[in-house]
Amino acid sequence: MTEGRIQKALSGFYYVDTGHEIVTCRARGKFRREGISPLVGDRVEIQEVGNGEGVVETILPRRNAFVRPAVANIDQMVVVASGAIPRTDPFLIDRVAAIAALMGCDVLVLLNKCDLDRADELYQTYQAAGFPTLRISAETGEGLEDLPPLIAGKLSAFTGNSGVGKSSVLNALDPGFSLQVGEVSDALGRGRHTTRHVELYRLSCGAEVVDSPGFSSFETTELNLELKRRLPETFLEFAPYLDRCRFQGCSHTKEQGCAVREALRAGKIQKSRYASYLRLYEELKPLRDWQEAKRAKGRSI
Repeated sequence: MTEGRIQKALSGFYYVDTGHEIVTCRARGKFRREGISPLVGDRVEIQEVGNGEGVVETILPRRNAFVRPAVANIDQMVVVASGAIPRTDPFLIDRVAAIAALMGCDVLVLLNKCDLDRADELYQTYQAAGFPTLRISAETGEGLEDLPPLIAGKLSAFTGNSGVGKSSVLNALDPGFSLQVGEVSDALGRGRHTTRHVELYRLSCGAEVVDSPGFSSFETTELNLELKRRLPETFLEFAPYLDRCRFQGCSHTKEQGCAVREALRAGKIQKSRYASYLRLYEELKPLRDWQEAKRAKGRSI
């Protein structure tokens, strides 16, 4: 057996970096029967069969696993955003940050295209919320020198809404990159997806990064249910106030004596961050009732 890490997954093939070569692998049928998919970032054991080919035999224990982007063992989510066209909705950043916190990942916010728009509001919001936040420009190189120390020695997933320049940032970071860069539609104000699959890259600064095709809704019901149970703790700036509410089990949405809402009124929690909390709360609110009703129906049959 040979151990390696999956660098790319494409059309049923897994490209495993053993440290000496890239081995093109299929996965054993047992994974499909068990409902498990090997993911980019997985440490795996493979059986080499010659000619640079092999079979994935074992997926080693994971630190974490994400559905979108479909990656495993991520240390840090790097959310690329923009104050220029296409302007990033803070809710997209906050949703990724909440999932990252749930899965034990750090979050780094990169505000790209600062040569076009300084994104002052986004910068102030995420600085105040305690996230490392950089203003950069993949076009001019501004701020890029501060990025390598924040990603070196880590496996980071680069993500963000389409058109904000994820591939451009990675191209600017390392001269070995040649990722396709898409144009932003003037009519729609959003970019075309240029990343068609998830792939892991090694940078000259010692970082490992994953480029992924944008982020969408996190669709795994079990993950959403866990997020519902732990939503307040995934907003890290809520932490000093969670045990100070008047009522146990406070939802931090409308209760009297809620310390989180008092901190909001005092300006200690950013309004857009709290708005994202409320939006996530409402989106997640019906999930458990729906699933429990389904289970109850199954028991009655």
